[in-house]
Amino acid sequence: MRWTLKPKPSKENVEALQKALQIDPVLASLLVQRGVDNYDAARKFFRPSLDDLHDPFLMKDMDRAVARIEQAIANKENILVYGDYDVDGTTSVALMASYLKTKHSLVYTYIPNRYDEGYGVSYKGINFALENDFTLIIALDCGIKAIEKVAHAKKMGIDFIICDHHRPGAVIPDAVAVLDPKRDDCTYPYKELCGCGVGFKLIQALASKEGKTAHDLTEYLDLVATAVGADIVPIDGENRILTYFGLQVINNNPRPGIKAILNQVEKTELTITDVVFLVAPRINAAGRMKHGNYAVTLLAEEEPDKAENYAAEINDYNLDRREIDKQITEEALQQIIDNNEQNCLTTVVYHQDWHKGVIGIVASRLIETYYRPTLVFTRSGDKLAASARSVRGFDVYAALEACQDHIEQFGGHKYAAGLTLKAENYEAFKQAFEDVVSGTIDRTLLTPEITIDAQIDLKNITPKFYRILKQFAPFGPSNMTPVFMTDGLVDTGYGKCVGEDKTHLRLTATQPNSTARFVCIGFSMGDKYDLISEGKPFKAVYSVDENQWQGNISLQLKLRDLKA
Repeated sequence: MRWTLKPKPSKENVEALQKALQIDPVLASLLVQRGVDNYDAARKFFRPSLDDLHDPFLMKDMDRAVARIEQAIANKENILVYGDYDVDGTTSVALMASYLKTKHSLVYTYIPNRYDEGYGVSYKGINFALENDFTLIIALDCGIKAIEKVAHAKKMGIDFIICDHHRPGAVIPDAVAVLDPKRDDCTYPYKELCGCGVGFKLIQALASKEGKTAHDLTEYLDLVATAVGADIVPIDGENRILTYFGLQVINNNPRPGIKAILNQVEKTELTITDVVFLVAPRINAAGRMKHGNYAVTLLAEEEPDKAENYAAEINDYNLDRREIDKQITEEALQQIIDNNEQNCLTTVVYHQDWHKGVIGIVASRLIETYYRPTLVFTRSGDKLAASARSVRGFDVYAALEACQDHIEQFGGHKYAAGLTLKAENYEAFKQAFEDVVSGTIDRTLLTPEITIDAQIDLKNITPKFYRILKQFAPFGPSNMTPVFMTDGLVDTGYGKCVGEDKTHLRLTATQPNSTARFVCIGFSMGDKYDLISEGKPFKAVYSVDENQWQGNISLQLKLRDLKA
């Protein structure tokens, strides 16, 4: 691990904020690091308000999208709500369809089949719309690159409204409206909405025509918060507001589909991290193992008993997914060894029988062992399909762009992408990808990095300190859980390896001449026991959280890494 201490923010700014808020200087420093450097910014940070959401009509084409939907409702047209099969796509479809059905009975949903249609807008989906007399398709979390498909639909008399958040290409589809904050010609103030967030802005705009505000739409925010967490978009600006209130809905009054999932995980108060690791994988499992329609059906269901049945079915898919991704990960790791590719700067592996629904997860798992840009391929029809994942700081989308002579189709983000290519181009692509990465990547990025917010002493960690720290949530990109480093630590003599297989480390840390002591837990850090044994001094990187045991709540340190 590389330990990188963030630069200290301006002393003047920290002191001014500390004085204005009457808080610990460490906390003031953390806020300034996050761009919260005055009283008003702090008020908005700690007290998010739906009133601070931007006017949806600031988004380019929003007026056109609203007018076309109002026309469709007035003319009793069939509307098809179309979205991708992942969490962002299925939550988007559930949100838009649920809202429109309160205004119009002729609303239906369509999720493409991962295996015979692939990602995004498909000709099969357009043909379905044509055969069933749909004259308007609202595409969510996809469509920004569907130039030919949108043109084809237009010839067939089918209009498109696109709500996307991915990077556009050089050409924008010829749709009635293209809502995408990342359009170069869109001046919308916040660029980092997920697909479901763009969908929410559209229903916010529609509701405003009836004199309603975002306060009247809070019931949809459990879906938006789930999508924000799952799609790993920054949790700042509008996303922070939407997630903050979405988590309140999830914890206090979730829709029956999400409540049914929560009943499976038996957790009372969910954080955004819990949503990412407990709720999102179950929603995703439907599209990975069976069909994304199952997730939409669950999320849009209004009857609790039916929702429980749907959630149980999806949980079974998730259990199957776990088994399969574990098996494929083992096979992929063995392939790297067999091909003697441990020292490459990329991981590119392929097997024709690997399950297409889990190759993205496998790519992430491989990065845990070989920390480098990774692609996992499988066969998909007469082509090969891959999921790409990257390491922090390296743009895998740009690397794929540099290899596009070997690729049929690709799309995605800086850190995650998907592509297809012809089988005969696989080896040439594999070499080209290795060449591009090795020629452009900063070698230090190939060592995992821990970014440290501040170096502190244990005495800084008080109940009041933690109470305020807790209010920094929801955490995520652009507002990560604060990470601290403390030097000169010693174990009080109770350190030991714990867990069934003794792979975790538990100890009680203190500093010389200090009365402060904290239980520390380091998951999968049992191999570092020798660093802390026999009173050896060590330094640690950690976050602060709560431990609940037999009704008692105490502060503990969640270790990220240790060094002598």
